Amino acid sequence: MTTLADPVPGGRPGDVDRATSLGRKLAEQGVYGIVLSYVDTAGVGRVKTVPTAKLASAAAWGVGMSPVFDTFLANDSIVATDVLGSPDGDLRLYPDLDRLTVLAGQPGWAWVPVDRITQEGERHPGCARTFLRRIVRETAERHGITFKAGIEIEWAVGQGAAPDGEFVPAATGPAYGATRQIELSDFGADLLAALGRQGGGVDQFHPEYAAGQFELSVDPLDPVAAADLSVLVRQTIRAVAQRHGLRVSFAPAVSAQGVGNGGHVHLSAWRGGANLHAGGDRRYGMTADAESFLAGVLARLPALTAVTAPSPASYLRLQPSQWAGVFTAWGRETRETALRVITGTAGRHDQAANLEVKPVDLAANPYLALGCLIAAGMDGLTSTAALPEETTGDPVRLGAEAAQARGVRRLPTSLGGAVAEFRGDELLRATLGPVLADAVIAVREGEIATVDGLDDERVAAAYRWKY
Repeated sequence: MTTLADPVPGGRPGDVDRATSLGRKLAEQGVYGIVLSYVDTAGVGRVKTVPTAKLASAAAWGVGMSPVFDTFLANDSIVATDVLGSPDGDLRLYPDLDRLTVLAGQPGWAWVPVDRITQEGERHPGCARTFLRRIVRETAERHGITFKAGIEIEWAVGQGAAPDGEFVPAATGPAYGATRQIELSDFGADLLAALGRQGGGVDQFHPEYAAGQFELSVDPLDPVAAADLSVLVRQTIRAVAQRHGLRVSFAPAVSAQGVGNGGHVHLSAWRGGANLHAGGDRRYGMTADAESFLAGVLARLPALTAVTAPSPASYLRLQPSQWAGVFTAWGRETRETALRVITGTAGRHDQAANLEVKPVDLAANPYLALGCLIAAGMDGLTSTAALPEETTGDPVRLGAEAAQARGVRRLPTSLGGAVAEFRGDELLRATLGPVLADAVIAVREGEIATVDGLDDERVAAAYRWKY
């Protein structure tokens, strides 16, 4: 389980002693440094590192880092809000010891996610991980509902020796093909071994559709742990690939044409140990609460894309008829709808049934994405929102009348359109709080300005190696 209590100056009860013991054990294992990891508003992983001997100090007093990174863009430019983006101030990074992991792909290092608090010991209102912890805790306390989540990871593998900035696929076999798996067999085996040593809970690993593309899915965890694992798995993939002379990109689109990299979210709501997405009397075994949860997410998808598809490159990926889910529609096992209802195989419904959210990519901060998806779904659940008619097949083939009857419309086709929807969504902005909501808007608008005047290929190139 993930630590849900907020950090405090001096350390939470038992943390310092525990960190002291962990530090000694890590040193005995040949671990010399610890990566303190968080994700900024632009979706970029940021880190500080400390020697293993300083873990106890970090658990007690944190490690300093400027709050300016909350308004960094993917290219490291800085934008500002009324409270963020200045050179003033400091924050403390506190490691979550429950999630500390020895990095099998980076010998001599361990990794741990952090929460950020102010020097005065208060929650930092711009900390995405703290935001998600709060959402998870409050939902359990107020409604008795917990969640299981998993984030799919798709990435493109390129030749490490390719000309600077270019993407040359490291595998040329067909989509889902045995040839491609064989071409990168050694890399794949080493990756699975590293993730296994880290306890990553890998469920599947296979070649995907686009050139040089692979996908990995993991077992479901509580939402905070699921977001942590998404960050950790990507760090491990990158490290193992580098040791094989390869270069990887998790960007939404490595080129302007073709299928991009997704980060589909799987989410299920639970009460009293029972899965609300199975065993009910509504469509496909859903309970009334599950239907309303799905309806809540569906209603806010246009605004959610500002969080789940936060890069200008995201909209190169979000194209019809490419299984990206670009219409406000749902369906059972329908891979073209934005929300895919998964019932699971007979005999496993009670454990496997879940909701897949498709218009998500790995430029998204996973903590923000999961927190906002849960907030949208819970708004639908508590208001007993009605789920509209199901869509089967490709929604692009619906006539205007049928689409209107189902409430099916195209998701924003640009980041600017997504930001406009987000600005108009009071629930999402209130859930994030003014500091985080304003940071989301400022960073997205900064990214839009960065690519102003660029054609699609140059947009893809601008973000190709940022994620």
